Amino acid sequence: MNITFKLFATLTDYLPAEARRSNQVSLDVDPAATISQIIEPFGLPPKLVHLVLVNGKYIEPEARLSTTLTEGDVLAIWPPIAGG
Repeated sequence: MNITFKLFATLTDYLPAEARRSNQVSLDVDPAATISQIIEPFGLPPKLVHLVLVNGKYIEPEARLSTTLTEGDVLAIWPPIAGG
């Protein structure tokens, strides 16, 4: 199934070079894959996987190990961001 995977801020460096400008990539994933399994191949440091949203809904850290996606979902991840 196809999903859209988006990374924001400094995490865009973990996307393939051709996807960094748009900060997103279309992925073909196994319907049984959890959020954690989907992001694992990208090598994101766990401490930088801060805000995880599926279709705009926040996914708690514990739920990322069991939550699966459906066709057309958008998985978006932000690192911790400090303001001033």
